[in-house]
Amino acid sequence: MARFYTGTGDTGYSSMLGKKVYKGSEIIESIGCIDELNSFLGLALLNIDDDKIAGQLESAQENLFVIGAEFAACINGRFAPRKRLDRGAVKELEDAIGDLASRLPDLKKFVLPRGSTASSYLHVARAVARRAERSAIKAYSKHDKNKNVLPYLNRLSSFLFVAALYMNKKEGVEEANPSY
Repeated sequence: MARFYTGTGDTGYSSMLGKKVYKGSEIIESIGCIDELNSFLGLALLNIDDDKIAGQLESAQENLFVIGAEFAACINGRFAPRKRLDRGAVKELEDAIGDLASRLPDLKKFVLPRGSTASSYLHVARAVARRAERSAIKAYSKHDKNKNVLPYLNRLSSFLFVAALYMNKKEGVEEANPSY
């Protein structure tokens, strides 16, 4: 029978690529935020009935694993991830944002993060993506970094916002605006 725990983390430290790391460190926090974001993308995928958006979310999940490996490499400088996030991943999101935005009316007001089920899940994922980006900024300030990771996380949150707007439009749900 497989064991899904080791007990080695009970003292507040985790083993990452053979190196003992404090679980409260900024890099471990970033890895956790990336994992949480990836999980929310999986949840959003359950409610997306659009092949292009679903494809982007699946691609993002793969890219977040690459980012996680790069963060792990920050912990153990001897480890080199098999793949690094490249500028093409950022460009792919920029193109997807442009495509979806071209199908939407101009945004003239702030929108409340709600609407259809799909849109609501995308809004939650967007908020988590923003937190992951803030966390990555803190962690990367102390480590060597891939210059594509922060722009990728920034574009991913923008994509999730535009995708949420698009799903509301597609599902015939009118955007709600703050009343201030």
